[in-house]
Amino acid sequence: MQYFPCPFCGPREETEFHFAAEAGKPRPEPAAQVSAQSWAAYLYLSAAPKGEAHEIWVHRSCGEFFVMKRNTETRAVLATTALPGRDAE
Repeated sequence: MQYFPCPFCGPREETEFHFAAEAGKPRPEPAAQVSAQSWAAYLYLSAAPKGEAHEIWVHRSCGEFFVMKRNTETRAVLATTALPGRDAE
C-alpha cells in the first residue's frame, strides 16, 4: 500500500485519492469556437511524462484538490501543494 500526503489531512492510503488532471494544461479558448476534436484532446489525452510529473489530485475524504509532484517511474511522491487560494494546515 502506498501513502500519499494530503496537504490538508496528512498521509493517507492511496485508495482515498483520485487523479483529476494534468497540472498546468491550458484550456482551449474561446470555448464556443473550439472543435470537438480539440475538446476531446484536452479532456482525454495527456502527456504522461516518464519521470517527474505535476498532477492535480483530489482527496476524496476531505474533498480538497491539490497538486502532487511525483516520479511516474518510481511512484515516489516528491511534494504536494494546495491549489492557489486554499490554505493547507
